[in-house]
Amino acid sequence: MQERWKPSVTVAALIEREGRYLLVEEHTPEGLRLNNPAGHLDPGEGPLEGCVREVLEETAHRFTPTALLGIYLSRFQRPATGEDITYVRFAFCGTVGEPVPGRALDTGIVRTVWLTPDEIRASRERHRSPLVLRCMEDHLAGRRYPLELIHTDPSVLALR
Repeated sequence: MQERWKPSVTVAALIEREGRYLLVEEHTPEGLRLNNPAGHLDPGEGPLEGCVREVLEETAHRFTPTALLGIYLSRFQRPATGEDITYVRFAFCGTVGEPVPGRALDTGIVRTVWLTPDEIRASRERHRSPLVLRCMEDHLAGRRYPLELIHTDPSVLALR
């Protein structure tokens, strides 16, 4: 029997304030990389809840999603091991408050940085994924979709 293809579902946040975007600098098997606050969807949560959780874990900021930026499909082949992964990314834009006092950043996250679009474009070789730049460009282009576009059936939440 042929194995079913199972892309990894991830969530990401595009957070812009005063012309700068919030990114994380993180350790990866490929070295130190820049990424949107992002991560894998956990069992028992919908994309919105997963994104809120990931932003808090990676940036120590509470995130309020305001719109769906897009749904993206990408493929990554890890050079060192040949691992081949396809990702489905739900990207949201929204706002953050000030950092939560005393909240540590997730393991592997070195720091958060606020970068301008030009700084992000100039650091392309350090991006964890080509979606870092693509999502920013879509945000700058004004792409926004209502959050109601995403529905999580209660059966998923029962996995908690």
